[in-house]
Amino acid sequence: MKHYRVGIIGATGMVGQRFATLLENHPWFEVTALAASARSAGRTYQEVVSSRWAMKTPIPAAMADMVLFDATADIDKIGELVDFVFCAVDMPKDEIKKLEEAYARREIPVVSNNSAHRGTPDVPMIVPEINADHTDVIPAQRQRLGTKRGFIAVKSNCSLQSYVPALHPLREAYGLEAALACTYQAISGAGKTFETMPEIVDNVIPFIGGEEEKSEQEPMKIWGHVENGQIVNATDVSITAQCFRVPVSDGHTAAVFARFTRKPQLEDIKKIWAEFKGPAQELNLPSAPKQFLHYFEEDNRPQARLDRELEGGMAVSLGRLRPDSQYDIKFVCLSHNTLRGAAGGAVLLAELLAAKGFMD
Repeated sequence: MKHYRVGIIGATGMVGQRFATLLENHPWFEVTALAASARSAGRTYQEVVSSRWAMKTPIPAAMADMVLFDATADIDKIGELVDFVFCAVDMPKDEIKKLEEAYARREIPVVSNNSAHRGTPDVPMIVPEINADHTDVIPAQRQRLGTKRGFIAVKSNCSLQSYVPALHPLREAYGLEAALACTYQAISGAGKTFETMPEIVDNVIPFIGGEEEKSEQEPMKIWGHVENGQIVNATDVSITAQCFRVPVSDGHTAAVFARFTRKPQLEDIKKIWAEFKGPAQELNLPSAPKQFLHYFEEDNRPQARLDRELEGGMAVSLGRLRPDSQYDIKFVCLSHNTLRGAAGGAVLLAELLAAKGFMD
């Protein structure tokens, strides 16, 4: 596999820090540029992040002394140093849209962790195990942007990474009609730690801005299809969601209820989950979990503290599958929100794009 030079745009925030740690020893990708806001530009990475480093591992040595670029003003300089960029900036949505398009138009592919372009019809939003074929929309996007190489691809919202992978193979086998998902989301999803979010201790907050809409709408795009140069959303399923912020550092848990056209047997569901693989596994991508969906038979699993790091935080943990009196089944699922849900999911997406030749 060839090697690629990559940049992290928004390198100082929590997801940017997670990108830095994931890319430190990556077999395909080498970080050659770091960028942040104008106020951080010109200083070294270590200088800016040392007082707010939120990762369990130290600042990567190879990046510590890198001088930060201005994410907005230095696009041309960054473009000379990289083959593509990861984007995890903290800016208003409209500004993020413009910024990501500015990189793409300068022939720098963008793999984004941000939500700004998730609704753009010709921007693929990909979970590599589920809808890798949505890369087919990229030529149409390049045509719109007037680029040969540049494009934008995004990963989906972190909360639905726990339940959409579990529902996906069941949707294909039994015809999913409706699902209810209640998510219990870690504070790192808000870029917070217990020190910076004291109000969450001994508390549950029953609202996360915009999260329920994303949880209900984004799966429809993931399950959609490419037609006439854009992604047409699925219309055969309806999802309703409630999202809570809970006092957990990492790991989003979901309680899921599902109804199908054909009634499934519980043992058949477990077998489908155990055997489920996608292009990420078939292509043997470096960040792909060997076993994507893990089912626990114990009544008290999965648990965030015990199970969020499974397969480097890239697997989804499932448990408590049983019949339901109003839906057909109910179960619990868990995924690591800054690994599978954010930076790790974006790295896996970039690996898929590289393996398919889109970064060449």
